[in-house]
Amino acid sequence: MKLILASASPRRAEILTAAGFPFEVVPTTTDESRRPGEAVETMVERLAEAKARAAASLRSASEAAIIIGADTVVELDGDFLGKPGTPEAARAMLARLSGRSHRVLTGLALVRVMPSGAPPLTMHSELEGTRVWFAPLTAEEIRDYVATHEPLDKAGAYAIQGFGGRFVERIEGCYFNVVGLPLARLYRMLRDLGWRPPKS
Repeated sequence: MKLILASASPRRAEILTAAGFPFEVVPTTTDESRRPGEAVETMVERLAEAKARAAASLRSASEAAIIIGADTVVELDGDFLGKPGTPEAARAMLARLSGRSHRVLTGLALVRVMPSGAPPLTMHSELEGTRVWFAPLTAEEIRDYVATHEPLDKAGAYAIQGFGGRFVERIEGCYFNVVGLPLARLYRMLRDLGWRPPKS
């Protein structure tokens, strides 16, 4: 059964490739804004499902496939920290994270689609959370890190697998979730839907 990643994220693609998962990429465009009063946990699951459904609507119905949708945010004090986009926003996010712990939350949604004439879509979604502890950061460290441009397109303004890893004192939970895709949970969910890795 074919796997389709509904994301253009190079980090998610790298995780799947390193773990030996054959897959295709079908990026989608989804409104990622938070609804008024919406809990962060609800938001990431909703967005993961929306991405998976959007990719399902774009694919050919000639063969069975499982589509993987994911959405990752950093949560601090009930707020979600997405991609900062600008150096100013990145510096502000890192100053908030400095010397504190935060949660990285990923909504993971799988849609199993079958060939035409088969039963309708089957959706499964779950939530993964990882606690991350940051070391205290100086203004100089924040400025120098933002100058690398690494934080600008990362949720929470840092990449644990990159330069940002130097600031992470410890984590509790799945490391791959902090990168953007909780690998062990994904594998279990795929097996539950009948997918098996190819034999080498």
